Amino acid sequence: MPILRVGLFLLVAAAVNAYAEDHHESGHVASPQQYDLLLDNERALVLKMVLKPGESDSFHRHNNETVYFEKGSKLRIETLGGETIIADIPDGHVMWHQAWTHRVTNLGEKTAIAIIVEEK
Repeated sequence: MPILRVGLFLLVAAAVNAYAEDHHESGHVASPQQYDLLLDNERALVLKMVLKPGESDSFHRHNNETVYFEKGSKLRIETLGGETIIADIPDGHVMWHQAWTHRVTNLGEKTAIAIIVEEK
């Protein structure tokens, strides 16, 4: 019986995590103070993120995305799964990332500014 309970717990935990992943809002909805909606059509969502030193946004989701950092900074990125990434992002850096849910904190001394282009 204990193995059945553990299996059931893991199944429920996976379902809750999948639900949480699916039900987080886009950056401009979850953190309107840091994200501006630049374009929303049937093919793409384009956002501008401005994150001042010491600021954090709320957990939010992105579809597959390309990000251009007009102004970089030292950022901490936390995922729903508990992974933490700390990165010194240079000005002009471009990255691609598959769909994910995360929260960003600016640990640096400069305001981070990024343009995010998400697939629909």
